[in-house]
Amino acid sequence: MDHSTFVGLDVHKKRTSVALAEAGRGGEVRFHGEIPSTPDAMRRLVEKLGRPGRRLAFCYEAGPCGYGMHRLLRGLSQDCIVVAPSLIPSRPGDRVKTNRRDAVALAKLHRAGELTEVWVPDDAHEAMRDLVRARATARRVLGKARQHLQGFLLRHGRVYSGKRGWTQAYRRWLTTVRFDHPAQQIVLQDYIHAVEDGEVRLACLEQQIEELLPSWSMAPVVEAVQAMRGVGLIVAVTVVAEVGDFSRFANPRQLMAYLGLVPSEHSSGASVRRGGITKAGSALARRVLIEGAWTYRMQARVSRKLLDRIEHLPKEVRDTAWRAQRRLCNRYRRLAAAGKPKVVVTTAIAREMVGFIWAIACMVQPRPAIR
Repeated sequence: MDHSTFVGLDVHKKRTSVALAEAGRGGEVRFHGEIPSTPDAMRRLVEKLGRPGRRLAFCYEAGPCGYGMHRLLRGLSQDCIVVAPSLIPSRPGDRVKTNRRDAVALAKLHRAGELTEVWVPDDAHEAMRDLVRARATARRVLGKARQHLQGFLLRHGRVYSGKRGWTQAYRRWLTTVRFDHPAQQIVLQDYIHAVEDGEVRLACLEQQIEELLPSWSMAPVVEAVQAMRGVGLIVAVTVVAEVGDFSRFANPRQLMAYLGLVPSEHSSGASVRRGGITKAGSALARRVLIEGAWTYRMQARVSRKLLDRIEHLPKEVRDTAWRAQRRLCNRYRRLAAAGKPKVVVTTAIAREMVGFIWAIACMVQPRPAIR
């Protein structure tokens, strides 16, 4: 006889709702109550519910509260899964949502085996991913600061005559810009300082990534995938940090779907309709891959910079990367010659890049990461 109790947790910043579902189709389902969202309160709950011969199986939705609850319960030798919110089954006509109902629904669905578990990174992996995302935020803030400055200059008729912005010549030109009213000169200087601060912050975070990378368990994967054209250090560490354990994907198509690079589809009967990509998963990883795909518009070749990255890598990694480059460069030209929009071409190339990145990652990371 199965003596399992499935525990649904609706976790929030201050309070956590708890529901229980006993094993079996006719097992009792009840709302246990609310507890503080603290480690001590969760330990007391485990002690209260646990008894000899009884297995507790916890679950809760992935969300802003992170994976601390999962790690705590695993540390207490309890089964716990973190659930993908977007894949939780729901009734179309169910319009009432409360913490209590959410916890009860999680417990019942966990008992029925209808929940999809997400991969939970270890502490070091999550820390590196936080650093990568902080760098992406700094890059976005810097871009906004530059837009504010350029918009201000354009609004007042100060237009740079050079070909490219943010070169040394452009920065020298900025020092020559003058306004008659002192308030506008103050605004100009403030915008310039915002850009300079953003550049310092971005450079500092990128330096920290380089310094901390060698001590990360995924460093060999980051190093290996840089054999791909268009995949420098930042692209590589971003993709690896966002994906995590590559070996959990049985084939590259699963990884492509995970990153939202496969076409959406709405088919019924004999009608088959495919749309744009699903855009599921990490938007950050998807963006850097599409940016890297632009490099395949040129002819296949090994540049000096790329050679420096690959010369110490295993031969099978180098060969895979070269096959990828030849295939993707040819595919880019074929799609462009067929009149496909550039965004469609680069998205298609990014999708195939994922397949080769998966293959290279699996070569250097043959076993799943320990959670």
